[in-house]
Parts: sequence; C-alpha cells; structure tokens
Amino acid sequence: MEKIFIHSKQNLPEGQIRLTKRLIWVMAAASGIVTANLYYMQPLLYQLAAEYHITQSSAALTATLTQLGLALGFFFILPLADILERRRLVLFVLFSSGCALMTIYFSPDLYVTAAASLLVGFTSVIGQILLPFGAQLAAPKERGRVIGSIMSGILTGILLSRVASGFIAQIYNWRTIYFIAALMMLCLMIILHLELPRFDALSKITYSESLRSIIPIVKNFRGLRKASLIGAMAFCAFSAFWTSLTFLLQENYHLGSNFAGLFGLIGIAGALLAPMAGSISDRKGPNFSIGISISIIIFSYIVFIIWGYHLWGLITGIILLDIGVQCCNISSQTKIQQLSEKARSRITAIYMITFFIGGALGTYTGAWAFQHFGWIGTCIVGLTSQSVAVCAHLFKD
Repeated sequence: MEKIFIHSKQNLPEGQIRLTKRLIWVMAAASGIVTANLYYMQPLLYQLAAEYHITQSSAALTATLTQLGLALGFFFILPLADILERRRLVLFVLFSSGCALMTIYFSPDLYVTAAASLLVGFTSVIGQILLPFGAQLAAPKERGRVIGSIMSGILTGILLSRVASGFIAQIYNWRTIYFIAALMMLCLMIILHLELPRFDALSKITYSESLRSIIPIVKNFRGLRKASLIGAMAFCAFSAFWTSLTFLLQENYHLGSNFAGLFGLIGIAGALLAPMAGSISDRKGPNFSIGISISIIIFSYIVFIIWGYHLWGLITGIILLDIGVQCCNISSQTKIQQLSEKARSRITAIYMITFFIGGALGTYTGAWAFQHFGWIGTCIVGLTSQSVAVCAHLFKD
C-alpha cells in the first residue's frame, strides 16, 4: 500500500489522511500568491514600453515569455511531484521564484527583464503541484468542490495581481511590485514549511521515465486531449482581453495602469463562484458545465463588441468572462483528475501546459490584434478561440 507522510515521524495510509478546511485554505492561498507572479506585468505594459522605447506588441512579448516559461515549468517540474517528496520540492521552487523576481527588480535592460520573466513563469507551478494533492485526498463526491476551492485561490491571485501592480506602479514604479513579491515568496516558504503535510512520492519510476510517459498519457486519454484544448481556448480568450484592456483604457479613456488593475476586482465574482462551479460539476458532470461555460464566454465577447466602449459594458463583460473561464477550468480539472491515480501530476502538467500555451497565444495575439485592428480585433481573437472550443466540445471523449 502506498503511503503519504503527514509528519516526519509518522506514516499513515492515504485513507487515514483528513483533508481539513485549514489545509485547503493554505493550499488555495499559496497557489494564488504564487500564481499572481505571472500577471503583475500585464497592467504595466504601457510603462514598460515607455521605459524601454518599444512597441506595445514588443512589451506584450515579456508577458508572453512569462506564460511560456510556465509551460516549460509544467513539463519539467510537475512530473517531479509524482516521484519526489512534495513539500521539499515546493520550498525549493519558491526559493527559485524569489530569486527570479528579484532579478526583474534589479534588471538593467529589457533582455534581462525578458529572461527573468521566463524564469518567473518557470517557477510559478506551486498551485499545480498542490491541486493534484488536494484532488487525491478528497472523496470522489467532493473532488470538484475541493478543486474549486484551490482554483478559487489561483484565480483570486490572478485578478488581485493586476490591482496590486497597477496601484503600486502608479505610486512608485513598475519594478516595485517585484521586490514585494520576492519578499512574499520568502514568507510563503516559512508558512508552507510549517503547515504543508509531508508526503511520499506516488510513483517509483525515474524522472526520465516520468518524462517519457507523458506522450503515452496524451495518446491514451482522449478526454485529456479534449479538455486541454478547451481549457487552452478559454484561457486564450481570457488573456487576450486582459492584455488589451490596458491599451483600451489608456487610448480611449486616458486611464493609467492603476485603473487597469482596478478592473481585476470586478472579476472576483468568478473566483467566489469557483466552489459552486465545482459542486455543479460533481452533480451534473463536467461535460455539462463545460458546455455552459463556453456559452458564457461567447456571450461575454458579444457584450464587449457591442458595449465594450462603455465602462458599464466592460464591467458586465468582465464578470461574464471571468465566471465562464473559471467554471470551464474547474470542470476540466475535475474531469482529468478522474483519469489516473498515480499519474495525476503528469496529467495536470499536460493540461496546464496546453492551458498556458493558450494563454500565451491570447496575450500576444490580443495585443497584436489591438495594435492593428483596435478593440474589435481583440474581440475577434476571443470569439475565434471559442469557435475552436465549441468544435472540440462536440467531439466524444
């Protein structure tokens, strides 16, 4: 019988482990704080472009590199969670993330900023290490709710990151948030060392075998391929909007980065509904809630096209978009976590690699479309992504 360590001096079988509310909230908070590192740059793109004398699309490339770095982290770090003691892995990754954040703060030029942004993304995988563990410990009938709670922390981190970076940049400069974030990584190391249970690896295979098994896993699970593509398209629509919003507010409303970040507070509605979305997925099945989520995202972009130049239209669309993307991601995660017990971290890696590649695609194409075609171009990017998602959803698992 495989065992998981609760304390360094005590071994207990998995079935005796209690997934307490305290542990769930610690996982959710840590996941959100680390995930926030990925999105501090988005409201700052206008300032970054001005400081380095580059175009808007070139500035967006820095944010794109962060998301591509995360995809690499999913591929190379997440498989380690199936074969190593996870708490030690989490602490090491947090330390590396702090170093990368400090590098951006002291960066002398765009090239160092871009390289450090790639490393920030590479080390921002804590949430996806913790989520499969929470899913593993949860009872099958509560798995969606537990995933929803952790994902709620992740989405809250994404949204509040824009608020924090926007306001701090307005008061100080765009670099300051990265110094603060580095200190937060140090605090998280201490908290997680004290609170996070210590547990053994789920698999006895080697790291190279774990990496080689990823392709067979992709081939064997059609449901994983389908969920990954739909999730990627949802995040493409999400990232295209939030990247372009900075430019829209600056050019049409003459509002600074602090207002771009303030809009992130509106999206908290999606984060608060995350556990509810997980419960619906538990009752109705993931495919049902995924279909509803795609419909909500499409409707949000219709609102953006028709009323996007009005603040009330932006607010309405943001609420719909964040609810749709959050519900889609939770339902997809619930679906894939049922596929295999011992390969959960690798399955999560495959899903999240695809998910954030979709986000990187949305970040770049959203900025490019806005630069060449304005707000309508960004909306076309969002609707095109959901056309792909609808086609994927119609195929059987």
